[in-house]
Amino acid sequence: MRVAVLGLAATGLATARALVAEGAEVVLCDARPEEQLSFERVAEARALPGVTLWLGTTELPENLVLVVPSPGVPPTALPLLAAQARGIEISSEIEIAYRLASAPILAITGTNGKTTTAAMLGAICQAAGKKTYLAGNIAEDYGKRLPLIEAATQAPKDAVIIAEISSFQLEWVSSFRPRIAAWLNLSTDHLDRYATMSEYGQTKARIFAAQQHSDFAVVNADDRYVRCLSGGSGKGMRLPFHGEAPALAPSLHLSPEELLVPGKHNLANAVAASAMGLAFGLNPLRIAEGLRGFRGVAHRMELVGEKHGVRFINNSMCTNPAAVAASLSALPGGVIAIAGGRHKGGDIQPMVEALAHHARHVVLIGEHGPLLGDALAESGFTNTQQAHSLADAVQRAAAQARSGESVLLVPGFASFDMFTGFEQRGQVFRDAVEDLL
Repeated sequence: MRVAVLGLAATGLATARALVAEGAEVVLCDARPEEQLSFERVAEARALPGVTLWLGTTELPENLVLVVPSPGVPPTALPLLAAQARGIEISSEIEIAYRLASAPILAITGTNGKTTTAAMLGAICQAAGKKTYLAGNIAEDYGKRLPLIEAATQAPKDAVIIAEISSFQLEWVSSFRPRIAAWLNLSTDHLDRYATMSEYGQTKARIFAAQQHSDFAVVNADDRYVRCLSGGSGKGMRLPFHGEAPALAPSLHLSPEELLVPGKHNLANAVAASAMGLAFGLNPLRIAEGLRGFRGVAHRMELVGEKHGVRFINNSMCTNPAAVAASLSALPGGVIAIAGGRHKGGDIQPMVEALAHHARHVVLIGEHGPLLGDALAESGFTNTQQAHSLADAVQRAAAQARSGESVLLVPGFASFDMFTGFEQRGQVFRDAVEDLL
């Protein structure tokens, strides 16, 4: 078959490799001209046998039977509209991955907590002696980012694949069927891509759509969107947990105080991960062992260093307003917050209220830092200042901080106004803190 893969990034290249190995002729497409693309990725694509590059245009090649968009390609992109008009099948990378996989897939979605829960479940499966592949949308420097389709082609039948799944990846699935799937929560995010919260939630609910009676769906019963929108999706057995009042299963013999990651939201993540482990038939003692040893993930409440009693914490993965409150509430003592970036749409009032309640001072960064500053001022919180760069923000925050307090990078907004992604933003924060120390 002749297949077009849209997007010359890590997922697109992994998809092209997998499809070529299955005997397909692949056209790797990107609307950007070659000079705007990574030299290394273009070179890698050119070296793949059976792959043709199609760059600098939004038109689709002829004689296609399948189009596979990378997650960053929105449904309104011209090539996808053209594919629909021509009656060409569109499938996401995770759909193809599921069709190729021989190992069971355990998948996790939600607005917040996906990466931590996936990494927790990975630690649980490893403690249980399972050969484990941590794949999907998980952060770049938590080991190496592994596209799900790459894990699917590598993992033997007796292994397990843990997949962090975004709503973008679920837009073009039809038979994607995780053995166990979890939906952690839904809050304001990605409203620059979805018209309403309902549309956003309905896309998330597709993680359950193809499940059958022998599968399991772990759902947050305290989240009204999850509770309402997941009910009619798929046939998997529902395993509810309480995200607002999380309690670990008695069979684990594990107290919340034994967890190394702070905050009620991380306890809820541990409850979801352990529920998935129990549904997968893992020994409760091994589940507890995995959770006890879990130290967190990069860019998520990551302690970078300490100076004169002030802790510097990298939470660059916090890219939506709802995540701000959970992050701030997890810290004891005063907080000097660094917040801002590119707003993705939706209500920022929960973020404003959380900052006004928990932070003693806020240093604003990025394109929509002034927007956030104005909203804080309207709420009566005026202890803010605007930084010229993230490095400048670290210096300003450190100057404000007192012993016993934390300087917390808690953007609440996307990073693409200043950085290539939250990973680069987090690394710039680390570098700035290390310079300061």
